[in-house]
Amino acid sequence: MTNRTAAPVTVIGLGLMGRALATAFLKAGHPTTVWNRSPSRATELVAEGARSAPSVGAALEASPLTVLCVTDYRAVRELLGASEAGLAGRTLLNLTSGDSTQARETARWAEQHGARYLDGAIMAVPPVIGTADATILLSGPHADFDPHGTTLEALGTVTHLGEDHGLAALYDVAGLAMMWSVLNAWLQGTAMLRTAGVDAATYAQFARRMATGVADWLPGYAEQIDRGSFPAEVAALETDARAMAHLIEESEALGVNAELPKLFKAMADRAIAAGHGGEQYPVLIEEFSKP
Repeated sequence: MTNRTAAPVTVIGLGLMGRALATAFLKAGHPTTVWNRSPSRATELVAEGARSAPSVGAALEASPLTVLCVTDYRAVRELLGASEAGLAGRTLLNLTSGDSTQARETARWAEQHGARYLDGAIMAVPPVIGTADATILLSGPHADFDPHGTTLEALGTVTHLGEDHGLAALYDVAGLAMMWSVLNAWLQGTAMLRTAGVDAATYAQFARRMATGVADWLPGYAEQIDRGSFPAEVAALETDARAMAHLIEESEALGVNAELPKLFKAMADRAIAAGHGGEQYPVLIEEFSKP
């Protein structure tokens, strides 16, 4: 049931994620206005208590906070550009996927039209929106975030990263780098073990323990990177490089693609050639920091 004392909010864009966002606001008691190019997508939300706005302008006027979740940043500008007069004094939270440059450019555009702007990234799938398992990253001025912090808690675990509008987008793509790296490493090992008749489910249990163990190294490795000092407390990079060679040889002997381990070793070899063979693995940050 809608709680009329709760802050009203507008959601523009009703794909799977947009509908999940609107539903979470409704369940938390926020009067929720919605808009989508295809009005039919609002039908179920209206049945749950949402108000369907007849236009983008009306949607903006309905609430001090408008959450956008559309195709891309270009769509954000196109939709809002037709209602520029309605932007003054409003706070926009853009949860559309994009990069940090787009986030900063859109922030400047919004501010030029009198709007406050926050950029965000949703590190969750639609079914968990509205629960503590949904991580929502936001960036932009504290003065724009603070008045709406309580409202946004309806979406999940909200973290404000800082004033730079591009930070949420950067965290988003950095998270994708982690995701694909872990998955690709697991697939490499799975392909190798399948040659010995080990199924993916069996290896997944071992791989999960490995991934958790490696994750425990990150805080200590981060300290080395932030200090710019990489003493070989566990192993030297040249030792890791020898193990990488073994991984490549084993993959090729099994008839398994070795492109991924060859990439690992190529980066390690460059660092060793630059004189870092006696230092610990995080010294590879120098290779990753190059264009």
